[in-house]
Order: sequence, then structure tokens, then C-alpha cells
Amino acid sequence: MADAPPKTRPDHVLEDPSAKAVARIYAQAYLNATGGTSEALDEFTSFVDEVVQAFPDFARILTGEITGREEKLRLIERVVAPRATPLFTSFLRVLGEHDRLNLLPLILGEAWLEYEQRNGKQRVTVRSAAPLSEEQLQRIKTRLDAALPSEPILQPVVDESLIGGLVIQVGDTVHDGSVRTRLKNLGHRLKEKYVHEIQCGRNRFSHSEGN
Repeated sequence: MADAPPKTRPDHVLEDPSAKAVARIYAQAYLNATGGTSEALDEFTSFVDEVVQAFPDFARILTGEITGREEKLRLIERVVAPRATPLFTSFLRVLGEHDRLNLLPLILGEAWLEYEQRNGKQRVTVRSAAPLSEEQLQRIKTRLDAALPSEPILQPVVDESLIGGLVIQVGDTVHDGSVRTRLKNLGHRLKEKYVHEIQCGRNRFSHSEGN
């Protein structure tokens, strides 16, 4: 069975590695300050999903370059502070003071990843040419449970270019068992075989010519 990932998926936001590194530091700091509770992450997720992403105009004022630092801090005090916990409000103030509010979705994504790791969980992307059934996903999860030190959180992705088979990614490690890759590898092996045979034929021909 596929596990439900956090609602906010920040993969499309600021994929710059340096931005992700900065976001990871703030994510860890947030979890440490809040005790690493799921409630703290739920509040963060709700703010990003239901406020930042739901109201683009507000997001542009809060996170964009058109607004000065002091104005952003006043906005946090006026709009966020009366509705949020003191810890989350303080976290937003710190981001505002360091001009990092634009990283909010990315920080949230890194915070979820850190939270999962601290709780013995690991996201696993499972790519297939067609949607997998719950039974198939459960079988994959059972096998991964036995092979991984952490509990896998499956994230199924449909990729029709694979033709068939599966591509499973755990962190930076990719296990490619797709038909597309197998055909590609077969093509390489056949090409190498034919090149070898042609070369051998040339060598035999050159040898006979020399005699």
C-alpha cells in the first residue's frame, strides 16, 4: 500500500542545491525548536498549503522581493501572529529577518524528510509504466521492508516511457529493472558483439592478405 506523502510537495521549488542546503538547516532548526512533533509540521504544512499557495497575492507580498524586510515582519505580526502558535510565528520572524521567506515550501519539504528519517522512515520512489495496484504496492513494500533499515514510504510514479518493469529509487540509489533499460542494455551488448565480430573478420582478412 502506498503511504500518503505530505500534502505539500516542494520538488518544483528552488531545486538549486545551495538553496536546498540552506533549507535543510532551517528545517532541522525548526524541528529541534518544536521538539520534532508532527503537530508542528502540520501547522507548517497548513500555513504553506492553505495560506501561501492558496493566496498568491499574499504570498508575493510575504515572500517576494517587492516587499521590504520590515514590511514583511509587520505583516507577520498583523496577519500570522494572532492565528499561529508563538513558536511558528517566531520561526517566520527569523526567516523574515534573514530574507529566507521565499524558501518556505522548500524548508517544509526538507522538514518532512528530516522528520521521517528521525522516525525511522525512508521515501522510496517507485516508477512504473502503468499504475500499480494496492496489492502490487504492498508486495513491493514488504520486500523493501526486509531489505532496508528504515520503513519505506512508497511514492508511486507513472512513467509510460518505461514500457514495463520498475525503477525503484531509495535516496540517491536507483535500481533500474525497467524494460526500456533492459532493451537499451541488450542493444549495447549486441552492438559490441557485432563490432567485435567485424573486427575479428577484418583481422583474419588482413592476416590472410599478408600471407
